[in-house]
Amino acid sequence: MEYAAARLAPEPVRPRTNARAGRIDLPFAALTLLLLTIGVVMVLSASYARAYYSAATGHNAAYYFLRQLGFAIAGTVIMFVLSRFPMGFYRRMSFPLLAVSVVLLVLVPVVGVAQGDARRWIDLGFTTFQPSEIAKAAVILYFSALICRYKAAMSTFRYGILPFAAILALIVGLLVLEPHFSAAVIIIAIGGVMLFLGGARLYWFAGVGAAALAGLGVIMTFFPYASGRISTWLDPFANTSGDGYQIVQSLYSIGSGGLFGLGLGQGRQTYMYLPEEHNDFIFAVWCEEMGFVGASALLLLFAALIVRGYWLALHMRDRFSFLVTAGITTLLAIQVILNVAVVTNLVPCTGISLPFFSYGGTALLIQLAEMGIVLSASREIPAWRT
Repeated sequence: MEYAAARLAPEPVRPRTNARAGRIDLPFAALTLLLLTIGVVMVLSASYARAYYSAATGHNAAYYFLRQLGFAIAGTVIMFVLSRFPMGFYRRMSFPLLAVSVVLLVLVPVVGVAQGDARRWIDLGFTTFQPSEIAKAAVILYFSALICRYKAAMSTFRYGILPFAAILALIVGLLVLEPHFSAAVIIIAIGGVMLFLGGARLYWFAGVGAAALAGLGVIMTFFPYASGRISTWLDPFANTSGDGYQIVQSLYSIGSGGLFGLGLGQGRQTYMYLPEEHNDFIFAVWCEEMGFVGASALLLLFAALIVRGYWLALHMRDRFSFLVTAGITTLLAIQVILNVAVVTNLVPCTGISLPFFSYGGTALLIQLAEMGIVLSASREIPAWRT
C-alpha cells in the first residue's frame, strides 16, 4: 500500500523564482556546435577521395560533405526548436515515441535495407535511417517518465525491474534479429544506468549481469557473425587481407599520425585503404591527420561536453529533467568511448558511430535533437546556479 501511495502521489510543483529562467545553457550549446563544425569539416577531409572515385556519387568529391552539411544545418535548427519545448511535453511524448520505435524495429526485417550481413536500415528514398537511433532516445525518455511515476516503488521488483526489463527484452530481441549487437549493448547499458539513477536495488544488477552473460554465450553460440568479430579482435593481424583488414588499416592510420599528424586533408588511408573512413572509423582519420595532440584535444572537447551535461543534470529542478539529461549525456559518453575503443581495437569491431563526426544524416539529426532536449531542460535551471 505504501508503494502504491508513493507511486500515485502527485509530484510537487516548484514555483519559478528565477527571472532569467528560459535561457539555454550557452557552454553546452557552444561545445555542441563546435564539435559539429569540426565533424562536418572532417567528413570532407575523410570522404573526398572515395566520393570522387565512386560512380554512385557522380564522381563529386564533395558529395558526402554537402549532404552532411545540409543535415547539420537542419539538425541545428531542430536542436534550437526542440529547446523551446517544455520538459512536460517530452514526458507526454515519451510513450508514443517508444511505440513508434518498436513499430519501426518490427518493420526492419520486413522492409529494411540489407548491407553486408545485417538488415538495420529503412529506406526513405532520399536517405536511409536506423530505427535503433530513435529507440535509444525513446528508452531514455520513457524510462525517465516511468521512474518518476513509480517513485519510491522503484525499490521493488514489480515496479523497479519488471516493466523496464520487459521493454528492454522486446527492443533488444528485435535488434538481435537484424542483427545489431552494438545498439543492443548500448540500449542495455542505458537501461541499466537509468535504473541505477532511478533507485533500483543494486542486487538486481547482479542478476541482470548474469542474464547478460548468458545471453552473450547464446549469441556467440548461434551467431557466427558475433564469434567471428571476437576472433578478429583478439588477433586482427592473423588475416590482414580478410576479416582483420579494417582494424589493421585503422591502426596504421592512428600510428602514422605521430605527434602532430600529417595535416588536414593529407591522410593517406582515405585513398580507398581504410573502409568506412568517413563513417565509423573517422576518428582514425582524425588521428592520422591531427596526430596525438589533435586526438587528445578532440577527446577533451567531448569530455567537456559530457562533464557539462552531467553538471546540468545535477542542477535540474525536477527528477524527470535530471534523469533525461543524465541519460542523454550517458548515451553520448558511451558512444564516444565505444567508438574510440573500436577504432583502437580495445573492443571488438561493431557499428558504433562517433557523435557529430560520422557520416549519417538521420543519426546526426537525432543526436542534435537529443542535445535540444538537454538545452530545453537547462532553461529551468535557476540563474544563480549557472
